Amino acid sequence: MPQNKPLPPELRKLVDDRFQNDRERLRHDEAIEILRERVKTIVTPETVPLEKAAGRILAKPVLSPRNVPLTDNSAMDGYAFAQSSYEATGGFFPVDQRIPAGHPAEAPLLPGRAARIFTGAVIPEGADTVAMQEDCEAHEQDGKPFVIIPPGLKKGANIRRAGEDVAEGAELIPAGGRLRPQEIAAIASVGQAEVTVTRRLKVAIFSTGDEIVRPGNPIEPGQVYDSNHYLLHALLHCVDVEAEDLGVLKDKPDLVRAKIQQAAETHNAILTTGGASKGEEDHLVAALDALGTRHLWQLAIKPGRPMNFGQIGDCTMLGLPGNPVAAMVCFLLYVRPVLIAMSGAPWPEPVRYQIPAAFEIKKKKPDRREFSRGWLTHDAHGRLCVDKFERDGSGLITGLREADGLIEIAEETTRVEKGELVNFIPFTELGLPGK
Repeated sequence: MPQNKPLPPELRKLVDDRFQNDRERLRHDEAIEILRERVKTIVTPETVPLEKAAGRILAKPVLSPRNVPLTDNSAMDGYAFAQSSYEATGGFFPVDQRIPAGHPAEAPLLPGRAARIFTGAVIPEGADTVAMQEDCEAHEQDGKPFVIIPPGLKKGANIRRAGEDVAEGAELIPAGGRLRPQEIAAIASVGQAEVTVTRRLKVAIFSTGDEIVRPGNPIEPGQVYDSNHYLLHALLHCVDVEAEDLGVLKDKPDLVRAKIQQAAETHNAILTTGGASKGEEDHLVAALDALGTRHLWQLAIKPGRPMNFGQIGDCTMLGLPGNPVAAMVCFLLYVRPVLIAMSGAPWPEPVRYQIPAAFEIKKKKPDRREFSRGWLTHDAHGRLCVDKFERDGSGLITGLREADGLIEIAEETTRVEKGELVNFIPFTELGLPGK
């Protein structure tokens, strides 16, 4: 295992209030409330080149040092002229300037004259309107160019004003936002080549269990390949953290405790799968209780009941179920927002879309929120609806691969009829790319 230095004091800011919830199972909303209350931003800022800032979280707001656009400029190729000259010329304008983008006119535009102008070029002094070249008639008389500009244009037409996009001194992007390509473009547009972002969280990943074998090795009866590690590593990539694989923890209590303690000293968060239930060979919760504080355990949801959350010093520990479907659902609903909040961004609440169900549930257990894998489709009349997989097993990865998102069925709901509106959360709302 790589030898890492302990985290510096300024990165160790998680508050240990010794809270422990002893209820058997927490409802989804209660779990979210606990997580939001106890997770704080723990990372420090760093400055990076703009080319390396995509996906990072902004640590301080970006203010525009100048107007964007910097000056009034033409919105299209055409002819610039003064509206006050139109009556005097009758729309017949000699053309005595040519103004490409990046080459401002050297002299003001004379009254009664027009300038051939191109998209993005600076509007010359003396002009206040631009006519589209497609609407104009260009001619030549006595070897000199002139243009006929049709009537009806309003003063200021086809001109982009200085500061129209962003005014000097305005807050371009607030702190806490994730920098998408469009934010990167906006920062570049004001001439800023660097940006201050939060440092990436250091997250340790453990798989657990004597039965776990990494792909590439032979497998024996009773063993399973470790798909969860690769699932979580890919999910963490979507959150943009520094993920470190610390291997598979065998079912030995002393070993589990020692490895967890060592990881807590060198990482901001520990993410585990499996070993979070009540079995005699499930040692992670016991290790957390011995080394730190447990804030959450056992959720009234399906899939994903055996999940835990706590802290060891200032290191957050998040234990996911061992079944792949439950691990992914719990990651998207609970782990992802925790890591985003720890990184300095606001808690992300996914948008839920109410869509008619193309399925029915004849009987659902009350007091439990269920998240089924579903996909968007159309009914016989071409109307959008959402369907679900008949098999809800937590180990069926096929359903994850084919789904578009999660169908959320509330605790109070005990049955669902076809055509009834249900909440649908697209995977894109949970940080995953679309198909």
